[in-house]
Amino acid sequence: MIRLGSLAGYAFSGPRLLGGWTPPPVPAVYAILYRPDPQRERFAVTWVGHSEDLSAEGLPFRHRRSPCWVQRAGSKWALHIATLEVPGGGPGHRRAIAEELIGLYEPRCNTERFDPSWRAEWIGGYSDAPSTAPLPPPRLGSPAGDADAAPGPG
Repeated sequence: MIRLGSLAGYAFSGPRLLGGWTPPPVPAVYAILYRPDPQRERFAVTWVGHSEDLSAEGLPFRHRRSPCWVQRAGSKWALHIATLEVPGGGPGHRRAIAEELIGLYEPRCNTERFDPSWRAEWIGGYSDAPSTAPLPPPRLGSPAGDADAAPGPG
């Protein structure tokens, strides 16, 4: 298991070596990972996607973006996959999770970008609620590309 997302909120299965992995015919969110430093147990997210059927995505290496993954990792044998089956989640829910992860990790092989920050006017303030703490300030920016995902499986 590896945790991805804001406050590591999503428990993904894996990471598993992508080469030799057989995708099951299930709807899921998936992340393609690699270790920038093979001596450390930290993974970088290089792609995030979602699918109604993982077996139809062209995984492991017939996917349209797999050349980018291999280039980032240096070898197809350095790539890993983590999957999240969302219980009761439909396509919109999977898409929202994928967009959140893309906004958070800014994976280089995803061409689309999503803003990971929020604005106070979107959700209002908490000044009238004595039982809640103020919201944290929005992130001002993050390093571009393939941010570390998590300390490793656990």
